[in-house]
Amino acid sequence: MKRTNKIILAVSAAVMFVYACKTGYIAQLPVERDANGKIKVQTQNISGEALSPEESMKRIYLPKGYHLQLVASEPMVSQPAAIAWDGNGIMYVAELNTYMLDEDGSNQFAKTSRVKRLEDTNGDGVMDKMTVFIDNMVLPRMLLCINHKVIVNETNTYNIFSYEDTNGDGVADKKVQVYKNDAVDNKNLEHQKSGLDWNIDNRIYVTVDQVRYEYKNDQLVPDTLVEPPRGQWGLTHDNYGRLFFSIAGSEIPASNFQQNPHYGSYDINDQFDAEFKKVWPIVATPDVQGGMPRLNLPDSTLTIFTACNGQSIYRGDKLPMDMRGDLLICEPVGRLIRRAKVSTVDGKTTMVNAYNQQEFIASTDLNFRPVNTATGPDGSLYIVDMYHGIIQESNWTRKGSFLRPKILNKGLQKNIGRGRIYRVVYDGIKPSKVKPNMLNETSAQLVQHLSNANGWWRDAAQKELVVRNDKSVVQALRTMAATSTDHLAKIHALWTLNGMNELNVQLLGDALKDANPQVRKQAVWMAEDVMKKDAQALDQVIALKDDPSADVRYQLSLTLRFNTSAKAKAVVNELLQKYPTSIIATSNKDYTDKLNRRAEQARQASLLAAADRELVNRGQAIFKELCATCHGGDAKGVSVGGGSMPAPALANNPDVSAQAPDKLVRILLHGLSGPVNGKTYGDIMPALGHNTDNYIASVLSYIRSNFGNNASVVRDADVARIREITESRKTPWTMAELDTVRIQRRGGFGGPGGGRPPQAPPAAAPARQ
Repeated sequence: MKRTNKIILAVSAAVMFVYACKTGYIAQLPVERDANGKIKVQTQNISGEALSPEESMKRIYLPKGYHLQLVASEPMVSQPAAIAWDGNGIMYVAELNTYMLDEDGSNQFAKTSRVKRLEDTNGDGVMDKMTVFIDNMVLPRMLLCINHKVIVNETNTYNIFSYEDTNGDGVADKKVQVYKNDAVDNKNLEHQKSGLDWNIDNRIYVTVDQVRYEYKNDQLVPDTLVEPPRGQWGLTHDNYGRLFFSIAGSEIPASNFQQNPHYGSYDINDQFDAEFKKVWPIVATPDVQGGMPRLNLPDSTLTIFTACNGQSIYRGDKLPMDMRGDLLICEPVGRLIRRAKVSTVDGKTTMVNAYNQQEFIASTDLNFRPVNTATGPDGSLYIVDMYHGIIQESNWTRKGSFLRPKILNKGLQKNIGRGRIYRVVYDGIKPSKVKPNMLNETSAQLVQHLSNANGWWRDAAQKELVVRNDKSVVQALRTMAATSTDHLAKIHALWTLNGMNELNVQLLGDALKDANPQVRKQAVWMAEDVMKKDAQALDQVIALKDDPSADVRYQLSLTLRFNTSAKAKAVVNELLQKYPTSIIATSNKDYTDKLNRRAEQARQASLLAAADRELVNRGQAIFKELCATCHGGDAKGVSVGGGSMPAPALANNPDVSAQAPDKLVRILLHGLSGPVNGKTYGDIMPALGHNTDNYIASVLSYIRSNFGNNASVVRDADVARIREITESRKTPWTMAELDTVRIQRRGGFGGPGGGRPPQAPPAAAPARQ
């Protein structure tokens, strides 16, 4: 049998070599497959050594007909993390040049990261010209091209700047601040925002932060959301403006896609099932931060998504039709990319894996680290491979962690400074060689691109038209919106008019009566803006309360959510009565439950002294932005799609409500690993000790004062005292250790509802822990 397998592998290798010569694609190395054609997991002879781009591509496997083409690699790019194109098809690459250069994350915030400008000058799909567009940056994490400018945000800051090359040398020489917020973002860089996604509604969205923006007069104008949108690394939208987030910390591969975050974050448990969360690597993956609970045995492969990121909806026209609208999700720990089929029925959106217990793309190269995907101007799917040894941030690779010895054993810390960008192509379909020239075209020419089959072109043209605000094309846009037989062109024309403040009630009314339900849904959405200037729009949208499309009715309930008029409230109530089990009702209940919870929290806070109230309010903001990712907005844990929770519930938790906060302070300062009350979770609690004493005191005070917990606030002095006692500790705590720690009581407890009696101090001061 072994001899037969060797013969088959040899023949396969020969066939693939001939095929590669004929097609020009790099052929994959032969692999063993089971009876169903599924690749068997490689468990032996696994090296952490870095490979050349060509050798690595031989170990990246795609379904039949699909192939990778190398677009750029080191030294042209180094540790790439995000890409964006301007209106002329120039690619900009954000490089995280200081990210995890060793197992300790040394010098991670040195100002040596870059944004590079890449160009394909001969149309062969390979970048052949590079300039350093912006130098001396701190881990640039967000890119957005707007006309001749590139908008960039760096790590650890909320400030956002635009950069422009004014003399044509490919290097930015003009820097302008477009959003100002001088606060320092102290969150771990894995939990800071990403995105800057210009959506179809002409709002610019980010993850994590409770804000979206509009671009007006060369500035980003913030609009505060009702709650943080959650998410981590990666944000995308589909043809109809549906946003897709992912939350690696919660092990949720796709999140917050039921409705726009403007109406509140909302996930439903059955938007995908536990099977969807499972991943199918083709190589043993030893470096899993969740440790043994996140490894399949005996092959030691990653069990579920733990580093989901870099998602995109494929919206191009140069891959098979059945690929359009599919969601791609990167999983760099699993060395794979998921392809998900997305569908909406009765207003509820769900997704399933496109393949049965297999992935769209998977590699046996341990350094293959896909961190972003995007549809390009040529209609292809692009993949950003950081090609990096260590993918987890240093908080998870500390001494004593599960990860650190795995990294060192494979020598992964040695692979730094590399990176690749690929595009996915398909047999018989050639990527477009038409190079965009939008920055030099007339506005009339841009209007024609709104009917392009490639979503990248439609988005880029709409963005440029809105920014120009050239009134000479208003009539052309109205004509397209009224007469186009392409519903996507019609939708883009309507949103472009809305962005130019030229959408009137007459055209809106026609769109609300359109035969296509997607056009009607979009019209209901944009009516929110029209209602601000013309009251007739409210009567127009109310007429759709009996629309045959559940999608339209759901959007109507959302559009009216913040409308305080009696008419609007009556229609929402009617929808709730008529569709009591629909997503309209469940979304509304989720929103009202949150409002009630906030009201109760405000009532509890009002009972506190002014200083304590300020502490709790500050902690609430921290909890919503960071802690809710793993513990849930209601502190009851996170479970979407079934399966285990990534972290324990904090609501009604005896450890949280303990009279002295010492355990909790120790956990936040140094982290926590291992089982909690006999239950093992998929991730460790990262150390937050790099934050100030007030930061830790604030978030603990909030948790201890809410969610059914009724304990005293935590003072800065409490944190400072325990920080000093535990200053020599370098590893996360375990609950077994914490249960043996002697607690030093403090006097003057003050909690919700009044003070608590002081406790007698212990007979002796505690030993340093």
